[in-house]
Amino acid sequence: MTISPAFVAEPTVVVDRVSKWFGQKVAVSDLSCSFGRGLTGLLGPNGAGKTTLLRVIAGLLQVSDGSVTVLGSDPRKDPSVYRSVGLVPEEDAVYGFLTARQFVRYATQLSGTGASNIDSAIHAVALEDAADRPISGFSKGMRQRAKVAAALVTDPDVLILDEPLNGTDPVQRANLIATFRTLAEERTVIVSSHVLAEVDRMADRVLAVVDGKLAAAGDVAAIRHAMSDIPYRVRVESEDPRRVAAPLMASDDVTSVSVSGSILHIETTDLGSLGATVPRVARDADVRVTGFEPEDESLESVFRYLVRRR
Repeated sequence: MTISPAFVAEPTVVVDRVSKWFGQKVAVSDLSCSFGRGLTGLLGPNGAGKTTLLRVIAGLLQVSDGSVTVLGSDPRKDPSVYRSVGLVPEEDAVYGFLTARQFVRYATQLSGTGASNIDSAIHAVALEDAADRPISGFSKGMRQRAKVAAALVTDPDVLILDEPLNGTDPVQRANLIATFRTLAEERTVIVSSHVLAEVDRMADRVLAVVDGKLAAAGDVAAIRHAMSDIPYRVRVESEDPRRVAAPLMASDDVTSVSVSGSILHIETTDLGSLGATVPRVARDADVRVTGFEPEDESLESVFRYLVRRR
């Protein structure tokens, strides 16, 4: 039996028909999905319900309807689950008067775990040189790393990261992405982020949420393939693009063609058909084609699509 891409075979987190509303505002609506070992990206526009969903999974919010289980238990009814969950909130939730080391140690005290992992957690986010400085003097990116260290120090089975790359520089982002991918080899990691290129590099699986509902699930290519109502965009490089452009426009599957230097930008409703048409047209025109690459096989295209649907 085939499993829907919204679900995994061996889940650690199960979201079952969950709804969450605040007065008249519905933040999450009848949403079902599951998470397992590996890194899942949570994608969606601002206000889509991502943060509410993460807080429900972490047990910070009670569902209005439906159920959530984490490692087989409802975190609202079984507080022991909290020891197995690490959360990095989007908010700047740090105590500025503490040093980074004190902040990470405080996380171990709150969770009731030992303090043996403090140095390794600080090392994982490359904060050794600043570990004994007050957080109030940190940049936003450094505060983000301190929050990640505080989540890692308890060695959680489920790690929830809400916009963890905010404010970090390119080197810090690369280091954190590598850390998250390593952690995901042995645990469940859920990352919500608007830094779409980084999510593209991080996530093996993506859940797209729009207006509190699950809009799409799977890897990026599968989600993009499901968008049958918008054209694919393709970049074709040729030694004489204008001789290729004219016959392409006669194809029923091509909706537009534009030329920029040696590059053709093509929109098509059938990527497979275009892949067969371009070589034939180039051969008939005696023109060499040196590149054929989809321009929107990325989370940026998915994100644009989701925003357009709102």
